[in-house]
Amino acid sequence: MPVDPAARHVPGACGTPAARPASAAPSRARDLAARAAELDRQMRPDPRPEAHKVAVLALDGVYPFELGIPHRVLGSADGRYEVLSASADGQPVRTDSDLTVIPGHGPEVLAEADTVVIPPYAISRDPAPQALAALSRVRPGTRLVSICTGAFLLAAAGLLDGRRATTHWALADHFQELFPRVELDAGVLFVDHGDVLTSAGAASGIDVCLHLVRQDHGSEVANQVARRCVVPPYRDGGQAQYIERPMPPVSETGTGPTRDWALQRLELPLSLDEMAVHAAMSTRTFARRFREETGLSPGRWLTQQRLRQARHLLESSDLPVERVAHEVGFATATSLRRHLAAEAGVAPSEYRRTFRASGPAAGGVREASGPGG
Repeated sequence: MPVDPAARHVPGACGTPAARPASAAPSRARDLAARAAELDRQMRPDPRPEAHKVAVLALDGVYPFELGIPHRVLGSADGRYEVLSASADGQPVRTDSDLTVIPGHGPEVLAEADTVVIPPYAISRDPAPQALAALSRVRPGTRLVSICTGAFLLAAAGLLDGRRATTHWALADHFQELFPRVELDAGVLFVDHGDVLTSAGAASGIDVCLHLVRQDHGSEVANQVARRCVVPPYRDGGQAQYIERPMPPVSETGTGPTRDWALQRLELPLSLDEMAVHAAMSTRTFARRFREETGLSPGRWLTQQRLRQARHLLESSDLPVERVAHEVGFATATSLRRHLAAEAGVAPSEYRRTFRASGPAAGGVREASGPGG
């Protein structure tokens, strides 16, 4: 049916909505600006007169994301913290990315700080002298916090000797080689000694900063900060890091062929005797050779491979937890839950939610998990 062209320009004609009042758009713009200003005020409030002073030491090769964590998390606590960045020599700092940052302060601010945070940086066997010199300015009793490789500087300064500490799991061997006097626990998110705290990778930097807020001001303030930063409010420091454990390469001699054979049959209840028969060895010889080649007993190795496959299925499929357990050779879903909790500190459905934005799998069972998430 022909439409009168003029009707197209008549407000409300042929279903065209009437024009809104001219004042509506400026009003919405003012409302949006006001909301943005309020959010900015909450995320970057002016520090209170009695604010706890935090100095974040940016070293050469610093990771920009982690450098910003104390500012974002502690800086969102309604002015309870004054967070300042410092370089070791008062100069701009090259990051591990294609940018350079200019901290607002030099190393002298460390002498005034109540807490000093060391974000991850480009580590070397011997830390730069100016980094150690900057750290030496810290007053006795100042709280020290490291994120990821920041623990290397604290260890190089002897501040972790005889103490339990953590860092990123991928650097655990290197750390232990350099600092044998430190009791390294590379399986946890962070370790708190009160005066010294060490944490693992990027997300655990958020965890440890929220932990500081919780310790200093209680759970209500920490939960408020977490909501503003849109992060989980609580992950226990003892929760396991999600560590990648690649399989040892399968060789054509020794127990290698039997390991390869077992990997194709993980859903079956394989016994040590069956594996030894396949390898044409006595049970005792097979167990000894297996441990020499993998560093694990056959039973422990099988459990690790079943967990590895279970984690893959939880990440990539919608199979119910009971089916996942069956597919990888655990007798029951309860057995899978117990082993995964021991390794990763979480239940299967929680692990799935962590790695899949779609949430729990349809038809799966949602297990209760502890405070570690």
